[in-house]
Parts: sequence; structure tokens; C-alpha cells
Amino acid sequence: MNEVLSILSSLAMRRSIVCSLFVFFVMGRIADYTLSADLAHRPNVLLIYTDEHHFNTLGCYGGRVVGTPNIDSIAAKGALCTSFYAATPVCSPSRASLISGKYPQNTGVVQNNLPLRKEIVSFGDILAERGYATGWAGKWHLAGSGKPQWAPEERFGFKDNRYMFNRGHWKKLAVTASGPVVGSKNKKGQADYGLVGVDERSYATDWLTDRAIEFVVDNRDQPFCYVLSLPDPHGPNKVRPPYDTMYVGAEILVPDSMRKPNSAYPAWAPKTPRINPRWLRANLPQYYGMVKCIDDNVGRILDTLRREGLLEKTMIVFTSDHGDLCGEHGRSEKGVPYEGSARIPFIVSYPEVIPPGGRIHEALSTVDVLPTMMGLMGIDVSIEVDGRDASALIRQEKPGDWNDIAFIRSTTGNHWVAAITNDLKLVFSAKDTPWLFDLSKDPQEMTNRIAMPDYQVSIRGLVRELDQYRQSIGDPFLEDPVIRKQIRAFMLP
Repeated sequence: MNEVLSILSSLAMRRSIVCSLFVFFVMGRIADYTLSADLAHRPNVLLIYTDEHHFNTLGCYGGRVVGTPNIDSIAAKGALCTSFYAATPVCSPSRASLISGKYPQNTGVVQNNLPLRKEIVSFGDILAERGYATGWAGKWHLAGSGKPQWAPEERFGFKDNRYMFNRGHWKKLAVTASGPVVGSKNKKGQADYGLVGVDERSYATDWLTDRAIEFVVDNRDQPFCYVLSLPDPHGPNKVRPPYDTMYVGAEILVPDSMRKPNSAYPAWAPKTPRINPRWLRANLPQYYGMVKCIDDNVGRILDTLRREGLLEKTMIVFTSDHGDLCGEHGRSEKGVPYEGSARIPFIVSYPEVIPPGGRIHEALSTVDVLPTMMGLMGIDVSIEVDGRDASALIRQEKPGDWNDIAFIRSTTGNHWVAAITNDLKLVFSAKDTPWLFDLSKDPQEMTNRIAMPDYQVSIRGLVRELDQYRQSIGDPFLEDPVIRKQIRAFMLP
């Protein structure tokens, strides 16, 4: 009898083990199916990232010289942000803030040529962990001083970084058996920015676009996230034929702000280097040519997505790391809080989620990119970020408690901080008295309204916002004794 019971007990145990294994198998298959279904529902992500790009060269931002129908079509299908700013209007700090959702002072990248802290989590990390194929082609500028430094060791989630280079605004690139190289060399055999022999296959914008197209086609059957980071239209201002002559003779308007007397410039916008109308006429046609070449290549990417049946399944973001003054205030390039330097294009389309033709006027910045992208994709982000999820704004579902404010800051040494709304920009600097611009009445930023009675209530509100930013985020510039004294003066009753 005991033997019979022992046999029955053994059979029951085996049956239990078999049932348990079956349950684990089924649950595993269900989990795999759920992950697969979840991935199938996720959009692809394509971020097209230009460098030193004045927003007003794009038709959708009011540009009248360069035709940009392809970039404009992204805005028409999605949403365009009219008051979008670089957290710091130079390359490395802005790039660090965009991929991490953190202000530059919290990434370790407060000026150019500094490496991103290794513990920083990027949107590439977030999507790679969720099964996305990820990659980056073009300028990175977050690995220190290496130049060009192909395929930096730290990838931050962008797994295919074969065509990523750290620094430089190379005009001619090539693929060799040993990997990518700069295709132009000087007499010493060093890589340079030459264009000799360049064509539509080797010019950097075309070449990098080819790499992006290859990635899209290779990964068309799975969710992907790819960043196409173009080194144009950053200087040197030269571009391949036929774009080099396309805008020769075009009307070049001299900005009124270029004609200001030297005494009218704030101390945070040094009087040098100064440029003149002759410089504009020589350089802007080449700059416009670079923008046109970018738009034509955006068209190639859109055609590829359309041909592969991916256009409606892809979230497309078009933006830049910072602007270029292009002669405004007698300056070129960037680094100051003026609109041409700090304000950048930000356009996003995602047909399943974003209604067409949206215009978002609330002030946003590059720290808001990561949380906003994840919000549009329906991904909960567990990491701590400084930015805000503006996906409701972009979906044209304005949240009732949204605060129209953005903060931007200088690189180390300049010590200025600005609070910006859709209409106003307040700049505190250790080198000057405070400045207030009314962007709605004075878009060229010619007049300091800091002492005008009609603005005092608004100024105090912006000062309170800056102090809250200081307390919640932390910004060493706002601890500067000169700036602290200026801020306290406005906080007095």
C-alpha cells in the first residue's frame, strides 16, 4: 500500500512540475508576444539635427530667400514651436541638454569640448533598452576634444555609431575598407575643410544622409531611432556646386540691429568680432546654399520613408543645436541670448498622435526634448530630468497649469542667465545691468525696457521664476554676487 502511495505521489509531483513548466513556457511566450506587439505599436524615431542654424532661413519660420519645401512639409504634417531655445547657445552644452533632458550644469558639459558624464542617460539609452535599433551619424561633440574622432567609445545608447564623429565641420567624407574618413587633406596630410573634387556622393550633408537612408532600409522591419546630425550650416560658409552659386545675387537685407552705435550694445554681447554688409553679401549666399542642400536631402529621407511604407509610422524631429546671428547686432555665430543665436527651429511630426499644422507659442528649450519625445510615444520615463513633457501642447491639448517660461544660460566665463516667455526675455549678467526685451514689440531686440513702468509687474514675475529655477534645478550663475544683488532688488516689495 505504501508503495502504491509513493508511486501516486511521484506521479502527482511530476505532473505538477510539467504543469509549472508549461505555465512558465506559456507566460514567456505571452511576454514575448506582448513585447513584440508593444514594439510594433511604437513609432520609429528620426531626429534631423543641424548645426548653427538660423530659424528664419526656413520657409515655415517666415524665410523668404531659401525654398525649404521638404522641411516645411514636416511642419505642415505636424507641429512647429515658435519659441524654442538652446539651453546654452553653443554646440556641446546644447547637445548634452537635448539628449539627456538636463540643463548643461547638470551634465558636466558647460562649454564646448567637454565629455558628457558617463552616468548620463540619453533617449538613445531609453529606446535601446526597449528593443529599438539605435544609431547616430554625423557630429556628436560630447566626447571631449578629439577631432574628428570617429565612433567615440561611449555611445550613450546609440549602438550603431560607426559614422559618428566627435568634432569638426568637414565638407568631404568617404568610406574606406578601414572605416569612414575625412576626404580632404592639407599639404601636411591632415584632415581639413576643403571641397576639392566634392560631389553629391561625398559632400558631408549628402554622404551622411546616405548613411541614414541605409540605416532606415536595413531596419525597416523593426522599430528604430536614428539621429542624422549634419555639420552644416555651421561655418566655414562654403558648399558644393550647384548650391555654391544658387543664391549669388539674391537680395541680402542688412538688419537694422547692425546699425546700432557701439554704446547701444550690452556688455554680454561684446563689440567684437563685428561684421559689415560686405561680409553679409559674401557669406550669406553660401549659408543659404547649405540650407538648401539640407532641405533637398531631407526630401530624400522623406521619399525613402514613404517608399518603405514608414512615413506614417515615424516620428520626425527637425531641430538644431543653436542659431547663427547672420549679421544681426553686427555679429555672426552664437553664444549670446539674442534670438538669432539662442532661438532654434523645432518641428515634429507623428501622424498617429500630432494633429497637422500645429503652432506652439509657449517658450520651450532643449531640456524639454527628451521628456516630450517620450510623452508623445507613451513611454514612462523613470529617470530624473530637468525638462518638462510638452507633449500635450504639441498634441494641441493645452494643459491648464502650463507655465510659459524657459531658462537659458551662457558658457562658463560669460555668466548670464535669461528667463524667456513667448513675449518677454529678461537677461541678468555679472557684466552688465539687467536687460528686458519685449519680443512682440521689438523682435530685433533693440531696446532695453528694464526701467519702463509698464513692465515692472512682469519683471517681478520673471524674477520669481528665476529664483524658483535656482532653488529647484540649481544654477551656479544665479549664485554670482552681482546677479544675486540684481535679483534681490526686483524681489523687494
